[in-house]
Amino acid sequence: MPARASTPRASIARAVPPRAARRSSPAATPSATSSATTKTPVDDRFVVKHILDTGGPIPYGTYFWDTTGAPAGPIVITVDLGAETLSVFRNGYEIGTAAIIFGAKGMDTPLGTFPITQKDADHISNLYDAPMPYMLRLTNDGVSIHGSEIKYENATHGCIGIPLGLARKLFGVVKLGDKVIVTKDKMIGVGQSIVAR
Repeated sequence: MPARASTPRASIARAVPPRAARRSSPAATPSATSSATTKTPVDDRFVVKHILDTGGPIPYGTYFWDTTGAPAGPIVITVDLGAETLSVFRNGYEIGTAAIIFGAKGMDTPLGTFPITQKDADHISNLYDAPMPYMLRLTNDGVSIHGSEIKYENATHGCIGIPLGLARKLFGVVKLGDKVIVTKDKMIGVGQSIVAR
């Protein structure tokens, strides 16, 4: 199968799943619900305030990282399997994003919210004897985010593979307990909550 030249932008606004024949809905916009119907106030640190400008679709193997203007604060990682992207937010500012690879059919990447439970810069898979550089463990059965060769035709055994340069940077800013939210086709936009997905 020929490699694709590009993949969709982060799971924010303009995402179009590259392997799907359909087009996704237009960019998400903030909800118009009144504060009277809101049950719990949203922590402002987890509301999207800024999205990186990638200039359009992100080519496989390319990543963007820019912390300029992003204040100190909690890190949250979002992964949208439908858009095939990962985004890193600090205090609501997207500071990193890339196209990803993920679990092949039958070895699906699980959906949900996962705390990072282990970090290992030089990890080797004990199941597949494969390097998993800058590994961030999400589940007890080995699903992790780690550096990988990112190409259209590549897949994983359930992990989330990201470009090695992004893996290195991400490894440097996250701590144990930081949250990773894995969804499918749940795009968010400026003004929306990152954690209530």
